[in-house]
Amino acid sequence: MRLKFTKMHGLGNDFVVLDGISQPVILTPEQIRFVADRHFGIGCDQVLMVEKTRSPDADFRYRIFNADGSEAEQCGNGARCYARFVAEHGLTDKRMVALETPGGLIYTRIEDDGLVTVNMGFPRFEPAQVPFLADETAPRYTLSVDGQLVTVSVVSIGNPHAVLQVDNVDTAPVDTLGPRIEHHERFPKRVNVGFMQIIDPRRIRLRVFERGVGETLACGSGACAAVVVGHHNALLDETVTVELRGGSLQVSWQGNNDPIWMTGPATSVYEGTIDL
Repeated sequence: MRLKFTKMHGLGNDFVVLDGISQPVILTPEQIRFVADRHFGIGCDQVLMVEKTRSPDADFRYRIFNADGSEAEQCGNGARCYARFVAEHGLTDKRMVALETPGGLIYTRIEDDGLVTVNMGFPRFEPAQVPFLADETAPRYTLSVDGQLVTVSVVSIGNPHAVLQVDNVDTAPVDTLGPRIEHHERFPKRVNVGFMQIIDPRRIRLRVFERGVGETLACGSGACAAVVVGHHNALLDETVTVELRGGSLQVSWQGNNDPIWMTGPATSVYEGTIDL
């Protein structure tokens, strides 16, 4: 099977995008792992699939596969790249595009300056909706990790996130604590783990250990989770610049029942074909 693909990235969070509308694409987890392999395949954090929607309210079905072959519910950086992909490949002439995801509908818009804005939907704090095992909803929870007590805030941005506040992201134990929390027994579907350093109410630094991938240079849904948690806990303003290792995103959330808005770049790198 020979497939056309496009390599893209959002702040270094990189993707292989496959057009499942113009060509038949059915991949096994083993094939996805091969495509994502940086030595033997193309190399990426996630494989993104463009498919025909099954919803009358959406323009496309947006599917995300992690480098380990598992399917994810949401990816904010990927959504920006997806929006640019369908526009550049003539699959739509709309400026605002509705995407069907397992986590619900999201909306993307390409701005006049080339940046892409995504309506990421509504955050969910109820443990059952994350999912997270807890008796009641709380702003913070304590986890026991290898005999160490770790305080996290938990939220769903269409996919599960745990956010820790740290003094310095440069020295945060992302590589060791990240996978421990990702696989913690209180997260039945695993979790993305964000390490947030607050510089001031309008600026944070963030590193994210992504579920099924490991640490990435950027994570759009992780940036949204950090800002939502910070604002929910009265630590951050409504609009925040999130500095990730690959660059910066703007995230806004008014609170209450308002959606989360994220703006950032989406870059096409090259196109090619691969034999599977």
